[in-house]
Amino acid sequence: MKLAMLKKWANLIWQNSLVKNTLWMLLAQGLRIVLQAVYFIVIARALGVEQYGAFVAATAFVGILAPFANLGSGNLLIKNVSRNKDLFNIYWGNSLIVTTLFGFAIVILIQVIYNLFLPSSISSILICLISISELIFARVVDNAGQAFQSVQWLSKTAQLSFLPNLLKTFAALSFANLLPNSGAKEWSIFYLMSTAASAIIGILFVHKSFGVPKIDLIKIKTEFLEGFYFSISLSAQNIYNDIDKTMLGRLSSLSSAGIYASAYRIIDVAFVPVRSLLYAAYARFFQQGSTGITGSIQLAKRLAPIAGIYGAIAGIGLFFFAPIVPNVLGSEYMDAAIALRWLSPLPLLKALHYFAADTLTGAGFQGLRSAVQILIAIFNILFNLWLIPLYSWQGAAWSSLASDGLLVISLWLLVAFFNQQSLQA
Repeated sequence: MKLAMLKKWANLIWQNSLVKNTLWMLLAQGLRIVLQAVYFIVIARALGVEQYGAFVAATAFVGILAPFANLGSGNLLIKNVSRNKDLFNIYWGNSLIVTTLFGFAIVILIQVIYNLFLPSSISSILICLISISELIFARVVDNAGQAFQSVQWLSKTAQLSFLPNLLKTFAALSFANLLPNSGAKEWSIFYLMSTAASAIIGILFVHKSFGVPKIDLIKIKTEFLEGFYFSISLSAQNIYNDIDKTMLGRLSSLSSAGIYASAYRIIDVAFVPVRSLLYAAYARFFQQGSTGITGSIQLAKRLAPIAGIYGAIAGIGLFFFAPIVPNVLGSEYMDAAIALRWLSPLPLLKALHYFAADTLTGAGFQGLRSAVQILIAIFNILFNLWLIPLYSWQGAAWSSLASDGLLVISLWLLVAFFNQQSLQA
């Protein structure tokens, strides 16, 4: 009797598409955690703290401009196709052409300006290879995943989110065995090859499932500004998440960048369950937000408390288990355990502000969301300019906590304001 009830309960849960999609993403993200752990440990050990710091500083810098490579085309695909599936092939084709053109343009731009922001010890070849990987191939993989996300086929999105990590792990193991005493420049060749392979497979996945892409240049033109808002938002997000790693390399040392980045990577891993839920719910925010913010906020009220409770538990766990980090990564990363304790509140703060942000986006307030994130990004940069020269990675940690805390307060105040305005209308 109990077994029959359990089966019935499991079937009811599986029939809920949000739960099913979240579980698919959680499975993929769980597998990613394992692969990222292998990849991270292999590369951190193979490169050493200084060369790992150089690679992370360069990747973080490129990541700031990465959202402009596809100009929000993946988000536009989700928004429009989630409301009208007949538009799929057009928005998929537009995302490919936009990513190719803008990606190459920004690769060239970065080659011109990177010396202004990164230490001279980081080579132009390293920057070029990372730029091509992140601005073209990685963005195509993102667009392919968002293509399936737009129709809430999250099992495919899950597979595509898992694929790059599988290939990067294979590349890392190959690099460590074939070129054991090499640096970040040599590793970036393997990194590029794995990302390119992921992009090719992603395109084939979408083509097989939905057919040939189409291009509508008029839609690209008319939705340019909205796509730019999405890019601004993602770039600002990358700034307050990752600019501190680049600034540590420039204003402190590559070793401090490596220590801080290793701790932040563990925070990212801990955030995986919440990110899975965000992926699964993203298209629904657009669907429910089509009627206004009262629709999207109802979804946030259901999901944000669950994510917040998990974030608090994860933060406590990270604080108490931080001392084992040097045992895994090596004695060079002794200070990473301290850095992880400093950053342990981030899973809770991120869980809270991401749901407020998606509430605004789903209801058509992407421009306002982007404006808030730009202000926080500026605050983060100014705070880092002041604190990093004085306190190295500790200053970066203070800045990160302050930025995420301000995001929680600012975004939820906006949600409350617009919700009140909607109820009074």
